[in-house]
Amino acid sequence: MGLLSFFKGVGEKIFHKDQVAPAPTQAETVEPVRAQALLDHVKQLGLAYNSLTVKTKGDTVTITGSVKSQEDAEKIALAVGNVEGVSAVDNQLSVDQPTPEGKFYTVKSGDSLSKIAKEVYGDPMKYGVIFEANKPMLKDPDLIYPDQVLRIPQL
Repeated sequence: MGLLSFFKGVGEKIFHKDQVAPAPTQAETVEPVRAQALLDHVKQLGLAYNSLTVKTKGDTVTITGSVKSQEDAEKIALAVGNVEGVSAVDNQLSVDQPTPEGKFYTVKSGDSLSKIAKEVYGDPMKYGVIFEANKPMLKDPDLIYPDQVLRIPQL
């Protein structure tokens, strides 16, 4: 899947202050803690995987392992990337049942899922498709924020 870009200053707040942007002298001790926090975040969301390793280097996260579906790989990458302090995710997950990669959309100020659905599908009532494709990261269709990256599945 490759490298996905995110906005470092927005997203879920799962790191302690000193872990968001560790000083170079702290990197050796902080990076494993940040990686474990991201792995715990994926587990807490209940996202499916066969095996998963998370490594961090600065604001870049590399995920390796295997998953059953392309959807699982994309959801894990988005869950990890939509965290404050992460600017890129190198998704190296292998997929048991490969399918075409989904598309991604970066939320703009004033967006709603129905507005996004109208833009990408031509029908605002298809917002539920986008909501379902981004569960469990989205818990409410009205709670999205600017610069959040969403999966846009093919119909």
